[in-house]
Amino acid sequence: MAFLADALSRIKPSATIALTQKARDLKAQGRDVISLSVGEPDFDTPDNIKNAAIEAIRRGETKYTPVAGIPQLREAVARKFKRENELDYKPSQTIVGTGGKHVIYNAFLATLNPGDEVVIPAPYWVSYPEIVALCGGTPVIVDTHIDKGFKLQAEDLDRAITPRTKWVLLNSPSNPSGAAYSHDELKAVTDVLVRHPHVWVMTDDIYEHLVYGDFTFVTPAQVEPNLYERTLTINGVSKAYAMTGWRIGYAGGPEALIKAMDTVQGQQTSGTSSISQWAAVEALDGPQDHLAVFRKAFHGRRDLIVSILNQTSGITCPTPEGAFYVYPSIVPLIGKTAPSGKKIETDEDFVLELLATEGVATVHGSSFGSGPNFRVSYATSNDKLEEAGNRIQRFVNSLR
Repeated sequence: MAFLADALSRIKPSATIALTQKARDLKAQGRDVISLSVGEPDFDTPDNIKNAAIEAIRRGETKYTPVAGIPQLREAVARKFKRENELDYKPSQTIVGTGGKHVIYNAFLATLNPGDEVVIPAPYWVSYPEIVALCGGTPVIVDTHIDKGFKLQAEDLDRAITPRTKWVLLNSPSNPSGAAYSHDELKAVTDVLVRHPHVWVMTDDIYEHLVYGDFTFVTPAQVEPNLYERTLTINGVSKAYAMTGWRIGYAGGPEALIKAMDTVQGQQTSGTSSISQWAAVEALDGPQDHLAVFRKAFHGRRDLIVSILNQTSGITCPTPEGAFYVYPSIVPLIGKTAPSGKKIETDEDFVLELLATEGVATVHGSSFGSGPNFRVSYATSNDKLEEAGNRIQRFVNSLR
């Protein structure tokens, strides 16, 4: 009898975590490494949020909390959905977890049976199909294309849906591509879903506030109210509030689903950190002035890295609508040889040789289900982006 569970054979380690750790290891060895692999804002958590956490500690808010979250945070989540997304969720229709990934996991664990299918557009966040597989479901990957902005097309979604489809998982703005759906683009997708009443919608809106120019964010149940009763709307404070380490994600959805997720969480982690929850109340209810500052900085960084990459022979980099990633194509570079003598046969070869040669850490597109591409996180300073861009150009120019 094997000691390790069979479930482990269905999943693989996170490529983003692996590349980020590889960059850390090289730095520890004294290498000059610029990491563009991690999806984490370089900004500090705003002071009003940190002060709310300090005050919570001083008040003694350090005990166990209700599994689904303190009432004050569930109320703040409900207010946020109404204020920003035109969605009416009662506090009892909300749940708080230890980050958005935890919320996604609990939803799938509470609903998937063996053979149930989850439609996931590619490129996707590396954890989506792994969580589905770990929970016993079957990921059904639908390819998107660079010439369509890496956005799921209605006809492709329609073809992917079968009688076994339980969920469609959407992420806008997207990790890794930064692609975001306009109202009309999302309406084309939701029109398909309306025609398939057995399919539920999970939408990961974690990058909601990081959209640029005149782009307006919308979410599926807002665009198509007929989907409200079968949509789980997921968000969190990690990205827009620079609170990655605080570990707070949340969701709104039908009460029966929320109760099922509460049951799962009750036998898993119980409630998340009490102090983090009080900080999240302030994040959602307090001043939002920092959002414009973050957006302006990320907008400029996006334009900088897109410009540098598009000036690099063999790289094509679309300009995304949101998040803090770009997802350039490297089709003409496959088959070339690096200075080390290594032939670039895959996008993973490309990112590993780039890291070894120039000390720039990125993530290969094949880990996101779509290549040959690589993901660049521009959640770092302009100076570092410019230097990293110069190193990427130097590396590409060295390929033969």
